[in-house]
Amino acid sequence: MKIALLGYGKMGSEMERVISKHNHEIILVIDSINDWIQKGTLLGDADVAIDFSSPDAVVKNIYRCFDAKVPVVVGTTGWYEDLEKVKGDCAKLAQTLFFAPNFSIGVNLFFDLNRHLASLMSDWDEYEISIEETHHIHKQDAPSGTAILLANDIIKHIGRKEKWVNDLSENPGELGIKSIRMENEPGTHIIKYDSDIDNITIIHNAKNRRGFAIGALMAAEWLPGKKGFFEMKDMLSGLKVNESV
Repeated sequence: MKIALLGYGKMGSEMERVISKHNHEIILVIDSINDWIQKGTLLGDADVAIDFSSPDAVVKNIYRCFDAKVPVVVGTTGWYEDLEKVKGDCAKLAQTLFFAPNFSIGVNLFFDLNRHLASLMSDWDEYEISIEETHHIHKQDAPSGTAILLANDIIKHIGRKEKWVNDLSENPGELGIKSIRMENEPGTHIIKYDSDIDNITIIHNAKNRRGFAIGALMAAEWLPGKKGFFEMKDMLSGLKVNESV
């Protein structure tokens, strides 16, 4: 495949390392407005674009891909207020967008574990629930997209929780998310159910960024021939079916 990389920060450079090992070609790297001016016309030559840019750039990048009729895989987070409109336009324009707040296969298994645990704990009101997420200091959004998805899944199963807040909370209707930023931290998410007599904790800790890059490349390889909006659950369910045949 011919791949366009949109964003060349920590994840963009990790994508380059992973792509180089999988017989694909990077034909375009965009990391600034000047890059778009100087070489943006090359986007149309790509088979797929992979975006790990920034919250203030990602939506424009998506529409540039739509205009060029290039499928786009997006791992950038922090643009959720625009997501529903972008999804609608993706369908209306018959374009292709794959979005995930986290492309790690392990994290997506962790999502399943989180939902199952929340369903088990739904009737046990004596357990207070909290989420803690830790990322590198350059991450621009807080809480992380992964933490938001974890929180929303808990709220769907735990009736006493009405919303999440970006801080620990003593309000019984709020699910607190504590966000920590430190050097060289790829990503850790901790979900804790705490009572007066014990606690139950599940943790996902990313050792490096390679898992995110591998998942994003898998999504790019999975997209050809597809139209519409896709998430990790769409790809993983398809992979499970293929593996069982």
